[in-house]
Amino acid sequence: MDCCYFRCSGWIWYSPKVFGTKWAEGVGVSLGESTGIPVAAMLTQAIATFFLSWVVGITAANNVLMMIILITMTIVLLMIVGSFFTKKSNYAIATETGFVVAMVMVMIICQAIL
Repeated sequence: MDCCYFRCSGWIWYSPKVFGTKWAEGVGVSLGESTGIPVAAMLTQAIATFFLSWVVGITAANNVLMMIILITMTIVLLMIVGSFFTKKSNYAIATETGFVVAMVMVMIICQAIL
């Protein structure tokens, strides 16, 4: 189950009005350098979101909610490890992992509603 919200949620989450400015400082990038829509990032996010929604759907259909929680914890920990190696700020790490956790939570809620 793919809520349409996720198609542009990364763009919203990382926008200067939400978490983008401080996140960009934490990863060493400038938000003003882009001249257009980050097509590759948004396409990759849409594909990853589809797969994530598929996993959430399978776990919901089989009544194994703990499995998606375990998968989410594993993904978040792997993201944190990678962030430590690239020396991202704690804020950047929290922003990136928070995005994944928020996506999973909304998908679980969407599964429960539908």
